[in-house]
Order: sequence, then C-alpha cells, then structure tokens
Amino acid sequence: MTDQYAVIGNPIEHSKSPQIHAAFAAQTGQALAYGRILGTPGAFDQDVKRFLEQGGKGLNVTVPFKEDAFRRADELSERARTAQAVNTLIRLQDDRLRGDNTDGIGLVRDLTANHGVELKGRRILLLGAGGASRGVVRPLLEAGPKRLVIANRTAAKAAQLAAETAAIGPVTGCGLDAIHAERFDLIINGTAAGLDGQIPALPADALEPGGATYDMMYADAPTAFVRWGQERGASLALDGLGMLVEQAAESFFLWRGVRPDTAPVIRRLSAQGVAVL
Repeated sequence: MTDQYAVIGNPIEHSKSPQIHAAFAAQTGQALAYGRILGTPGAFDQDVKRFLEQGGKGLNVTVPFKEDAFRRADELSERARTAQAVNTLIRLQDDRLRGDNTDGIGLVRDLTANHGVELKGRRILLLGAGGASRGVVRPLLEAGPKRLVIANRTAAKAAQLAAETAAIGPVTGCGLDAIHAERFDLIINGTAAGLDGQIPALPADALEPGGATYDMMYADAPTAFVRWGQERGASLALDGLGMLVEQAAESFFLWRGVRPDTAPVIRRLSAQGVAVL
C-alpha cells in the first residue's frame, strides 16, 4: 500500500513540494504519494481530520496555516516550541500528531553543507522577527555563533524574540535603525520585503569584507537582497532555494527514517528556474 503525504496551504497550486518529495521517494525507493491540499481558512482542523481519515501519514504545512498546525499538534519538538509554528505534522502509531519545524535546520544545512559557510564563532545578523525568522533562531544559535543580532523594524518584537531564546545562545534584538558601527560575517534576510523589490534599511558597510548574505525568499530571478549582497562584494549571495529543499529533506527523514540526497534535487530546480513560493 502506498503511504499518503501532502502539503496544505492557501494558495497551494504553485508549491514545488510534490515535485521535491517525488524525487526523494524515487531516489530512496520509498513507496509514497505526495499531493497538494488547498486549505480552508478557519477550517484547518477539519481539513487535517479529513486527510487523516483517508489514511494520510504526514503533512507539510505552509502559509497561512503554520500557527494552526502548532495549535493542532498533540506534541511538539523543541524547535517547534521555539518557532511557535509547525511546518511538519507526523502521524504517530497511536494516531496522535507530532508537530515539528524543519525551516531552521533547512537553512543551516544549506549554508553549511551545501555552501561551506562556517557559523561557529561568526557574527550573524538576522533581519526580521516574524514567523520566518522565529523558525530559524534556535538552529542558528545551536550552531555556535559568536553573536546573533535580530534586527526588526519594530524593535520590541526583536527584543522579545531575543529574550525568548537567550538561554540557547548569545542573541540580542534591536530596531533596524540601531544597526551601525558593526560588521557581520553573515546577514540573513527573514523579511518578505525583497519580493516587492525592497530591502530592509541597512548601513552600506554592515557586511564584513568576504562575508555572505542569504535571502530566505527566492524567485526565478535574483531577489533585491541577493542583488544587495552582490553589489557589496559578498563572497556568497544566496537565495532560499536550497533551504526549501533541505527543510523538505528533514521532513522526509522524520516521516520515513531515510535521509535523501538533496544535491541533485537542488540542481534540477535551479536548472528549471523556480517561481516564488
């Protein structure tokens, strides 16, 4: 019998997740089918219940339902608790649902394994304190940076996220206007501003010479933040395509106990060009 998995979101027709997981399944010899579910705002629990009644084994969750999934899960991983959002639901043997968040580990793996970016002992600036940033703070801190600064348009929100995660590692939060007289080895954009051709207001010299930039968003052309990094001589100016595939691989591992090889999938998507998800 073929096990059933899916991604739920709204909108959802553009999602590359079915293509990614089909490639993982073929590569690893796993018998599974992976589809899309157009979720109904205000009816997330009913949509999940219907999927489970049809034999579903696990779900990926995308916007706008990650917080709904956080509330629906019967138990949570520590990284989901920190993120206060769930992007992976795992059906346990007793039919309860375990919620996890694989976004952060996807980011860290893309940076370190795919691009050789060293995080330990580095100064990292994370732009934004919303859901995308919240999902990656714990794995970034667990990688052992010298300092993680969360900078947000609303300083109080950044300070709150920093306070919530201070026990994990050296983190501070501030407003975007407080970033001055400090250079960072890695700057990560966790805002969606670049999709509108905008970037957060940053000092021109915020990036350490030879440093790297990373936009958690991606598109079929370089985002505004990728261009910002390129214009400032970043050693690497990356978008979030690798993160997308790596977070999917972590979900696949949680469901199937097998870790797929992400490199050929990333190459395939890069060659095809991808639209914004």
